[in-house]
Amino acid sequence: MTSKIALTDLTKRFGPKPVLQGVTLDVTQGESLVVIGGSGTGKSVLLKCILGLITPDSGTITIDGQPNDARFLDKFGMLFQGGALFDSMPIWQNVAFRLQRGPGKKPRSEAREIAVEKLRRVGLNPDTADLYPSELSGGMQKRASLARAIAAEPEIIFFDEPTTGLDPIMSGVINDLIHEIVTEMGATTITITHDMSSVRAIASRVAMLHGGHIQWQGPIADLDTAQDPHLRQFITGSPSGPIETLR
Repeated sequence: MTSKIALTDLTKRFGPKPVLQGVTLDVTQGESLVVIGGSGTGKSVLLKCILGLITPDSGTITIDGQPNDARFLDKFGMLFQGGALFDSMPIWQNVAFRLQRGPGKKPRSEAREIAVEKLRRVGLNPDTADLYPSELSGGMQKRASLARAIAAEPEIIFFDEPTTGLDPIMSGVINDLIHEIVTEMGATTITITHDMSSVRAIASRVAMLHGGHIQWQGPIADLDTAQDPHLRQFITGSPSGPIETLR
């Protein structure tokens, strides 16, 4: 079966520093892949390469078997780490931002209607639509950002540290929402995170990035029994192991 997203021998360095050193990954249709790894291991760089924001030094990225380029942007949705809502726009315009641009531009009234429906889907009432980001709590902002990510019914959704800055209860709410919505949509997703609660709630498969390589990958069911020492140290949070820590 053709992979929805395929990365083959991807490399990227910044000056003398290698970040990605031959990353190969396949993500099948409808799969929820979560990429884990410590800070500075290249998770965000990997995501930006797929999105086309960074050009890899070598290797290939294909979407539906075709080389990745601007043609595929309409297939993507994105939940940014900090939410990245536009402060000057009411929430409904944030959610409908993509719907009001490009060849498939929706009329304003239809775009607002879709935005309100997506806000409702993430647990925000219609009154939220006319508020501004500064009037929302952190958890509500994250929900609104999720509504924007799914507004155009994308085939592929990227989640960048979806629970950053949230308390444990709200993190659980967002994780559950992501799982429910992705399952409903049948979307293919890639999430990058170091939050193990997100991994367990969202992933159907996990890949660990370490030293510029995929150190381990497998179904979520195998995570707790895998014997790779790097993975064990990461998921247990142990200061002792093959992953060097600053002391």
